[in-house]
Amino acid sequence: MFMGLDYGVKRIGVSFGSKLLASAQPCASVSGTASQQWIQIAERIAQWEPQALVVGVPFHPDGAEHENTHRARRFIRQLEGRFKLPVFEVDERYSTTEALSEQYTTGSVKADIDSESACIILNQFFRTLKS
Repeated sequence: MFMGLDYGVKRIGVSFGSKLLASAQPCASVSGTASQQWIQIAERIAQWEPQALVVGVPFHPDGAEHENTHRARRFIRQLEGRFKLPVFEVDERYSTTEALSEQYTTGSVKADIDSESACIILNQFFRTLKS
């Protein structure tokens, strides 16, 4: 079991998936104050017992880093320190755009776009394992 995270300052999208099935499912996003977010993440880790965490790291379209790149990497360091689990980075440049596009294409509007983005991030990670 893996836990995918789409880090954001206000909300963190969450997904879970199995390496065997190579498919992610959304879970309710984490929100609130920073301390509330950590409590919610800890609860999900205790509930699902993932073997590793996968976090999307944003970049500019040309691959350059920006402020949110640094925030996401800081978040990764905090995850590693708090939960002592392996954490993998995935380039999530277009995960939210892809999630919005999927909603538009399928006509199904999902309320939790952040967790849908976390699914895209985790599924992208699973594809790298098959390579």
